[in-house]
Amino acid sequence: MLVKDWMTKTVITVDENDSMQDAMKSLKEYDIPMLPVMKRGNLVGIITDRDLKRASPSDATTLEVHELLFLVSKIKVKDIMTKNPITVPFDFTVEEAAEVFVKNKISGAPVMDHEGQIIGTITKGDLFRVLISLTGVGQRGIQFAFQIEDRPGSIKELADIIRQYGGRMVSILSTYEHVPKGYRKVFIRMYGVERERLPKLEDDLREKATLLYVVDHRENRREIF
Repeated sequence: MLVKDWMTKTVITVDENDSMQDAMKSLKEYDIPMLPVMKRGNLVGIITDRDLKRASPSDATTLEVHELLFLVSKIKVKDIMTKNPITVPFDFTVEEAAEVFVKNKISGAPVMDHEGQIIGTITKGDLFRVLISLTGVGQRGIQFAFQIEDRPGSIKELADIIRQYGGRMVSILSTYEHVPKGYRKVFIRMYGVERERLPKLEDDLREKATLLYVVDHRENRREIF
């Protein structure tokens, strides 16, 4: 899954010589978390709600409202923006983008093409949409979590059992985090199994792997073992 398929393609920008007031207005009007800052068509920075709050006069100020508005209108974007912003190539995978976010402790970034032109933005919100899509949580259904041996065919054995009960799998995810050596965790979301057959399905699955938890969204049932 590539950044280009999940980024926001309509890019709202601000010029470095625009006022802080202009930036505040754009962030609110378009309900976006950040604004790329441009100088003669080139990206030179970004400005976020955090930048604006940091630059805003303190609540304890003795200035009158009209004086505050005048001050905000005189502050330039270039004086409060984050310079040399971190960017993400459009052909990065979303996992690579997430890694950039975590490494640099940022919540979003401009997306660039191979010519160095900005063609979109991607944020944590976009990555959350990817997570929802990958896990299939929108389909609700039932999610099983297992700890299984890390060997060829171990996931297929679980999937085959679910299919035998008429189950249809929405997603299968796995990780090697927080498991003993030689094992992995597997998360299978499925639907289509008749409710009265679920207890027997769980028993059969336990014969092949350690069942960690079951989340049944339809019945709002959560069991942790």
